[in-house]
Amino acid sequence: MRVFLILAALLLWMSPAAAEDLPRPLLQFQKIEQYAAGGKDWVRYRLEVANRALYDHALFAAAPNLPPCGSNTNAARTWVDIFRPGVDGSQGQRIYGFCALGNPDALGQLWFAVEAGQEPPRWVYIEMTDRLTNRKARSNLALIP
Repeated sequence: MRVFLILAALLLWMSPAAAEDLPRPLLQFQKIEQYAAGGKDWVRYRLEVANRALYDHALFAAAPNLPPCGSNTNAARTWVDIFRPGVDGSQGQRIYGFCALGNPDALGQLWFAVEAGQEPPRWVYIEMTDRLTNRKARSNLALIP
């Protein structure tokens, strides 16, 4: 049953999102790092968008005319969110996000962290949202080892 659900989710994610006119991000797992912060041990999962050179620098320009990201009034025009896919192919659960990436090269340094000893998601994907034009692009699923 679990294999069937995973295959069904993969098929859903392989088709591009409707009205998507940003290049589709090609998400890849890079590596695992261990670190300590706030008195806890963490495991950081590094990701990259392999086709990041396809994205225009203007997508990552500071956008003070758009809503802030927390107290950051110069958040980037395009935000990137990392999701754990829904079990039944539905919208996933957001697990981390980036709202101040300064250029497309920063797509090579994405990550999320899980407290040491906790189970990470088996798969993740990203959504890029161009807040100026309301265009979105969803990546493929990346396997987390």
